[in-house]
Amino acid sequence: MRDTAARLLRLLSLLQTRPHWSGPELADRLGVTTRTVRADVERLRALEYPVSATPGVGGGYRLGVGAALPPLLLDDEEAVAVAVGLRTAAGGGVTGIEESALRAFAKLERLLPARLRRRVNAIQSFTLDVGGSGPTVDAEVLALLAGACRDAERLRFDYLDHAGGRSRRLVEPHRVVHLRRRWYLVAWDVDRADWRTFRADRVEPRPPTGPRFRPRRFPHPDVGAHVLRQVGTALWRHRARVRLDAPADEIRRRWPGVPGGLTPVDETSCLLEVGADTFEMLALHLGLLGVDFRVLDPPELSEAVAALGRRYLRAAGDERG
Repeated sequence: MRDTAARLLRLLSLLQTRPHWSGPELADRLGVTTRTVRADVERLRALEYPVSATPGVGGGYRLGVGAALPPLLLDDEEAVAVAVGLRTAAGGGVTGIEESALRAFAKLERLLPARLRRRVNAIQSFTLDVGGSGPTVDAEVLALLAGACRDAERLRFDYLDHAGGRSRRLVEPHRVVHLRRRWYLVAWDVDRADWRTFRADRVEPRPPTGPRFRPRRFPHPDVGAHVLRQVGTALWRHRARVRLDAPADEIRRRWPGVPGGLTPVDETSCLLEVGADTFEMLALHLGLLGVDFRVLDPPELSEAVAALGRRYLRAAGDERG
């Protein structure tokens, strides 16, 4: 009986890792015959796991969606990840799930072995979450956005921009990104024929979702980095263009997560489109890069760089300052 129970758990774990398994594949993984696999599938069904079977050459088994949630099988790493995620979610960020997340975490923590409980507590104790008073997004809206990305379904919604203007949007959703305690939807705007990034808390969906679409290739290799750049530029008070006497790859190494756009000019230089709250702050950051540069625009940045240079000269006792 113990061997059968262990095999059932192993079978359930395999079914959760892939959408489809053939009988011979499962038999080979479990070290049993295909007849035993069929018998074990029936045992799982008796426990209310919705395992479907398809006969024929291309047939096999898959774990479907049932009317009720059956017990889940998690390995150690998955259990720790779920526990940390639930505890974090209980702290806010998505409206309406704090209490549910806390209840689920309490249930899971009671079942965790002591060694895993210590890992979860260590992660939470030595990880700093700098809280904020930023807006939260409704859990149903977030689920709708993520589901539309998954199913490649068009979305219609009203959108409120930072200036308070309202517009109707029709988009092909690509990804939902969590950044700096906010949620963003990256999508192809059908009417504007371009990629756009939307704050999820400003989205008012107009269900139902639209027809299916063929996903487009996103033009940037890293969706998260693209959103980070866009969010940063949206908050800048001042913008500037600077030519740096160093390759773009070297600048990325010197300034990890460099904001704005970095465009190679040739093998020895690149163009940086960047911004900051003040030109003085931007002048300071450019100087810390340790490479020669030339300000292209605006003149205010050139003046800030010159003023900083004179201050440094005076500090060094140079009369030219």
